[in-house]
Amino acid sequence: MKRILILSLVFATIFTSKTRSQEQNRAITTATPFLLIAADARAAGLADQGVATSADAFSQQWNPAKYAFIKNKQGVGVNYTPYLSNLVNDIFLGNVNYVNRINERSAVAASFRYFSLGDIEFRQGPTDAPNVQKPNELTLDISYALKLDDHFSMAVAGRYLRSDLRLQGTGADASAAGSFGVDIAGFYRSDEIAFNSFNGRWRAGATISNIGPKIKYDDAGQENFIPTNFRLGGSFDFIFNEDNRITPSLEFSKLLVPTPLDPDADGDGTITPEEQQAANQEYNDKSAFGSIFSSFGDAPDGFSEELKEITWSLGAEYMYKEVFAFRAGYFNEAEEKGARKFLSLGAGFKYNIINLDISYLFSTSSVRSPLDSTLRFGLSFNFGDEYYD
Repeated sequence: MKRILILSLVFATIFTSKTRSQEQNRAITTATPFLLIAADARAAGLADQGVATSADAFSQQWNPAKYAFIKNKQGVGVNYTPYLSNLVNDIFLGNVNYVNRINERSAVAASFRYFSLGDIEFRQGPTDAPNVQKPNELTLDISYALKLDDHFSMAVAGRYLRSDLRLQGTGADASAAGSFGVDIAGFYRSDEIAFNSFNGRWRAGATISNIGPKIKYDDAGQENFIPTNFRLGGSFDFIFNEDNRITPSLEFSKLLVPTPLDPDADGDGTITPEEQQAANQEYNDKSAFGSIFSSFGDAPDGFSEELKEITWSLGAEYMYKEVFAFRAGYFNEAEEKGARKFLSLGAGFKYNIINLDISYLFSTSSVRSPLDSTLRFGLSFNFGDEYYD
């Protein structure tokens, strides 16, 4: 397909989120940013939330510690997310998950994510046969979750990353890049609590995901941070009766990678090539692991800028008879840090062992989301013995 221009747009959309000049905005960019896209329709319907919601087959991306509380012995989930669907029809994110609850205290899970940027054609002349390239990125994950007591669990996950975005047709020495990441997660779920007119249950969760080294495409190329990310959230079940439940939830997220430096070191309003080179070198010299801690205080404009690097989302899920679910959410990111702002709607249907989830996104930002007006679908199967903990 003849879409070199569209591919450039995709790269610009994925790798940058800047809406004004570099001097005014320091949006954080990383390699493999598809890892931050909600890969399942249920979480997408809740405005990209999943760290403190109830466990399901797709918990691997958000909080694998939830798997220790999953209800069924085994589960399989498949999800499809179109990307830039208003422009092309073959850019997508696919996601496959499998979970096995070993016993009442532990569970193992595996998942595979594949991000395709479609087919790109290169021709030496208008009559030559096309050289078709298929840039893509993928991850393969394995996790283990363990209950430390009746209410709290922790998990660790390992992830292999492969990024193959270099195009042979450009004449560059193209090769795929690889790296690995580790997730550390915790999840809390209270007992059901009796109130005057309803019962309730608290949930809370926290994760640090994609802890790992930088990724580099060739020996002479620049090293790029992978999207190490911190999530913290909570939710509460309002259980009115055995048929009706409403669960509002709140989640915060922050990238644990360095903030881009201000190249205007002397503050004279002019950025020289030497200043830009020095700023780039200082940024590239930062270590991936040290930046996890320094990222909480490295913004050039201080604490106020650090607060702008925190995204938040608010969502709610209504469940009727454990058969039908309706979901809605709102996601917010500061204008200077990417300007992602959107509303989401979603629904879920359960029949026997089959769960079907759908979601839809409405962008509310001046910068249109690549997922605007996108309908996402997820299908999961839960089977085997049930746990009543």
